[in-house]
Amino acid sequence: MQRRRPHESSAPPAGRALYTAEQRLRRDASVWTLVQGVLAPIQFLIFLVSLALVLRYLATGDGAFTATVSIIVKTGALYTIMITGSIWEKVVFGKWLFVPAFFWEDVFSMLVLALHTGYLVMLFAGIGTERARMFVALAAYASYVINAAQFLWKLRVAQLQGTGTPQAAPESRALATAA
Repeated sequence: MQRRRPHESSAPPAGRALYTAEQRLRRDASVWTLVQGVLAPIQFLIFLVSLALVLRYLATGDGAFTATVSIIVKTGALYTIMITGSIWEKVVFGKWLFVPAFFWEDVFSMLVLALHTGYLVMLFAGIGTERARMFVALAAYASYVINAAQFLWKLRVAQLQGTGTPQAAPESRALATAA
């Protein structure tokens, strides 16, 4: 049996509190909680603008450059929130990613990252048509919406469990992922 250090304790099993008392204290005291709470809505706004631009391009054939730039910006925001979210998990749970409390959210975040990265690879390597790349971006965005919903669900669970959430709750990184 492997001995855990206090900061490495995993969250209680499903149906129990999302955070231990120690994890909740670390969450509430961490600057990374605020960072996630600020980045998540910013990324969501970037997503909405980019989605509109991508859909406009697909519907009219106009604005390919603007849509492409917006996807690159969205992907940059995604990487930023994923990196800072990983730091947040390390601070709160003692592990960089895939902590029990957020395991499936992190797994799906990897899909979100893979699709966004796939778009960038296609773009910079000149793979596929502009239209095909835009459909990859749409797949990335669809996965982002699902991942965001996962994290919002965890936010709700934390609230229902009475663990409280600081003004900028880390679970709002859902709006980040974009994964």
